[in-house]
Amino acid sequence: MSLDVDQIVDRRRLRSKLTFWRVVGVLALVLAIGGGAYAALGRPFNESSPHVARIVIGGLIRNDRERVEMIERVGRSNAAAVLLSIDSPGGTVTGSEQLYDALRRLAEKKPVVAVVEGVGASGAYIAAMGADHIIARRNAIVGSVGVIFQYPNVTELLKTVGVTVEDIKSSPLKASPNPYQPTSPAARAAIDSLVVDSYDWFKGLVADRRRMSSDKLASATDGRVFTGHQALELQLVDEVGDERTARAWLAREKGVPERLRTRTWPAPGVANEFGWLRGSVESAFGAVGLASLAPLVARLAGDALERTQLDGLLALWHP
Repeated sequence: MSLDVDQIVDRRRLRSKLTFWRVVGVLALVLAIGGGAYAALGRPFNESSPHVARIVIGGLIRNDRERVEMIERVGRSNAAAVLLSIDSPGGTVTGSEQLYDALRRLAEKKPVVAVVEGVGASGAYIAAMGADHIIARRNAIVGSVGVIFQYPNVTELLKTVGVTVEDIKSSPLKASPNPYQPTSPAARAAIDSLVVDSYDWFKGLVADRRRMSSDKLASATDGRVFTGHQALELQLVDEVGDERTARAWLAREKGVPERLRTRTWPAPGVANEFGWLRGSVESAFGAVGLASLAPLVARLAGDALERTQLDGLLALWHP
C-alpha cells in the first residue's frame, strides 16, 4: 500500500517538473522570436538616432501648424537628411506657402530631396521647391503652376424658384463676389487682381528656385501638368527616379551614408471632419442591399466635401 502511495507522489512530482520545463521552453521560444523580430526591425524609432527622415506630403494642403511643428522637430533631430515623399494635387495658396517656408528653414539645417511619387501639382509643387533637389517618377504628374479662385453663382437658379436675396453693404465691393447676384465688372476685376498677384509670386518662385530662362519659364508656368519625363526637359525636376535615386544623390552630393535607415516621421493626426459620413452612407446603402458600394461612395463624397472647405486662393490641380 505504501508503495502505491510513493508511486503516486513520484508521478505527481514528475508531472510538475515536466510542466515547469514546458513553461520554461515556451518562454524561451517567445523570447527568441521576439529577439529575432527586434533584430530584424532594428531599434524603435528614436529622434536622436542617426537616420534619414521621410516626411510624407499627401492629400489636400492647408494651413497646418502641427505639420510645421513636426518639420521643426525633424530639424532638431539627429536625421542626416530628409526625403519628401509627395503625392498631392495641392491645396490653398497660403497653406502651400506655409509648408514651403517651413521646408526652406529645414533645408538650412539638413539636405532635403523631394520625390514626386504620383502627383506633385500646383501647391504640392510649391512644397517640392522647398527641397534642394527634385526627383519625379517617369510618369508622375508635375506642374500646374497657377492660381484659381472659384465660387458658385446660383443667380439663375434663384430666379427659377422665385427667390431674391437682398443685402445692404457699406461699399460696392464688400462681400464680392456674391453667389446670389451676377458678378459685376468691378468685382471681377478685384478678384482677378488677387489671382494675378499670387500667380506672379508663384511664377517668380519657379524662376528663382529652378533658375529658368524667360522662354522656358513661359512654357513651364502656363498652368499645364507634365509627366516627370516632360518636367525634366523643362527643368521643373532634376532627375527621373524614385527614393533609391534620392538616396544615391544624397550619398553622392551630400555624403549621407546609404547604410542609414530611412525612418518615416509620423504625420500629425488630423481629425476627419466628415467621419460621420461613412457611417451614414453605410447605413443607407446597407438598407437597400448595396453595402459593398458604401466605402467608395463615402470616400468620393468626403473628398468633395473636403474640397468645399478650401477657402480663398487655391493652388490646386483637379481634372
